[in-house]
Amino acid sequence: MTFSRFGAVLRARNREFLRDRSALVWNIVLPAVIVLGFAFAFSGDPPNAYKVGVYGQAGDGPAAAFMRTDHIDFIPLADAKAAIIKVERHQLDLLLDLEQERYWVNDESPRGYILERVLAGTGSAGLARRQVSGASVPYVDWLIPGVLGMNMMFSSLFGVGYVIVRYRKNGVLKRLKATPLTAFEFLAAQVVSRLWLIMSITVLIFIGTDLIIGFTMYGSYLNLALVFTLGAVSMISLGLLIAARTASEELAGGLLNAIGWPMMALSGVWFSLEGLHPWLQKLALIFPLTHVTTAAREVMLDGAGLSAIAAELMTLSAMSAVLLVIGSYAFRWQ
Repeated sequence: MTFSRFGAVLRARNREFLRDRSALVWNIVLPAVIVLGFAFAFSGDPPNAYKVGVYGQAGDGPAAAFMRTDHIDFIPLADAKAAIIKVERHQLDLLLDLEQERYWVNDESPRGYILERVLAGTGSAGLARRQVSGASVPYVDWLIPGVLGMNMMFSSLFGVGYVIVRYRKNGVLKRLKATPLTAFEFLAAQVVSRLWLIMSITVLIFIGTDLIIGFTMYGSYLNLALVFTLGAVSMISLGLLIAARTASEELAGGLLNAIGWPMMALSGVWFSLEGLHPWLQKLALIFPLTHVTTAAREVMLDGAGLSAIAAELMTLSAMSAVLLVIGSYAFRWQ
């Protein structure tokens, strides 16, 4: 790899993007407007919805009658410690630990208070009471990781995949093939160029909206930056794979939309994946955006360290490596 050729392509791609003022402004304004709009829309009292986490197998124990109550969403959970944190953050109104025959409630949650009274009214006196405290997390704080990840996704897919297809159609790649530039140098320049642009825009949006709203942040900013960096690389790699052999802009746009919109809908950007059909939850794991959103929320809202999000980071790294290798081997100039 010759760094002079790599640097020349990198500078050319950066200038091309920065000179496209409409695309640059759109990448900054759209996510900021979404975040501020949701912050205003959900600035009032939260809707009256009750969520109860259930750890352990339901049977004929003291909570059986309570679990037959209508208009309550009972969500099975596999990690009791993580579920207790959700109660502290008001993401769950109450937690039933059926294995230890106890329940957890937040003493600062009005909905938790109501559910505790319902629990007592159903004859569930055999459950031991455990209490936690903590302020609620506004919906916009829960939303911001997904919105930033979504903006990264569209910027990666269309900013790399669609651009390379346009280069191929306009004959730019054919001309570059006649130069000493190698395919690896060209693709590496595209990845690095889009990566620093995405991260710069993401940091700018996060800081700007944080100054206005003030997001909840219990974890490390470095861990959050690592999550977004690996997520951006994986989604850029996905865009390169789609553009490796596609020669039609119409086909490329269709493929990118066919991947981007289901990814946005099933990656937990707008709503929690808890309570969805198990098959949909498993399907969501094939999307990089799912792992980015999950890990970013764990860092911001739960204060997760690197060990807690190691599985998500390893998955994103593996996705990036596989997609880059396949995309590099499949790439053609014409």
